[in-house]
Amino acid sequence: MKRSDITVSVELDDNRVPDTITWSATDGGVDNKDTKAVMLSVWDADRQELLKIDLWTKDMMMDDMKKFIHQNLLSLANVLDRSTSEEGLSNDLRQFAQYYAEKLELLPKK
Repeated sequence: MKRSDITVSVELDDNRVPDTITWSATDGGVDNKDTKAVMLSVWDADRQELLKIDLWTKDMMMDDMKKFIHQNLLSLANVLDRSTSEEGLSNDLRQFAQYYAEKLELLPKK
């Protein structure tokens, strides 16, 4: 059996606020790459609930955070579609992501 590791390292300032975040993925060829934000979700099957860690550095720009959330919404729609074949609900989520992007003016003007 092959093993693959993904690690996230967080350096905190004196107030325990993330100062730097790096991540590595043994199979992805990523080694201590800097990032400004990470969202990690794990499914606890015993408790039937989501366990989640959301971290961002103090220098993460607000506009970048808005884009990060938008792309996460689109990613959730894709995962829902691939894992459940709920095409209608996936499209509803994509439409919400479109609405979100328009409200925050994330998309180029037509």
